[in-house]
Amino acid sequence: MLSQFTTAAFLLQQEIGFDTISMWNQMGFAAKSVVIIMFLMSAWSIGVMIDRGLAYFAAKKQSREFAPAIAGALRKGKLDDAVKLAENFKKSHLAKVVSAGLAEFKSAGQGGSQITGLTIDASKRALERAQAITHAELNRGLSGLATIGSTAPFVGLFGTVVGIINAFQGISQERSTGLGAVAGGISEALVATAIGLFVALPAVWMFNYFNSKVEGFDVEMENASSELIDYFLKRNA
Repeated sequence: MLSQFTTAAFLLQQEIGFDTISMWNQMGFAAKSVVIIMFLMSAWSIGVMIDRGLAYFAAKKQSREFAPAIAGALRKGKLDDAVKLAENFKKSHLAKVVSAGLAEFKSAGQGGSQITGLTIDASKRALERAQAITHAELNRGLSGLATIGSTAPFVGLFGTVVGIINAFQGISQERSTGLGAVAGGISEALVATAIGLFVALPAVWMFNYFNSKVEGFDVEMENASSELIDYFLKRNA
């Protein structure tokens, strides 16, 4: 009995084929379209992951170098040197914010000893604008990553439904409920489900990770802005 079952399974495998090429050839147009769409989604999400990972790494590295350097320049009262220093760290989120505040401070107050409340307010607005722009730059691509993470399972589910429909069509055409009649449709359904999860899970994980990174950068920019305003006030005093 066991030998007969093994022989039948072998013959079925030879007929249906469960390797990648055979399953692709057995898929219908709708199932192939679903697989292609999910692979495009996966490629795009991987591109965003690499781009954001490199950008955040560079921002963190340059900010670590920029923070003590700008603190030393401001401690000595060298605003011109501080502005030039901030321009040298173009990938640092802190440098983008601080340079905007220093530039507005010098432009409004001319860097002199007489600092008015209007100069401080103008610097605050410049810092807020720079924070908003930098936040948008850091957040670029994350919304698409979240969209892929939330929609990929449903795209895979659509492929699953198509595969189940094909399985029932196989039963209708073969007029049989045997494994051979439904194997092709079931394989389509399982492959679509697996690919949907394969695309969605990394996208969700990396979106949450990157989102926490951006929140940390926002806190650092807020602290840097607050400390710079305090410096302006102390300089006025």
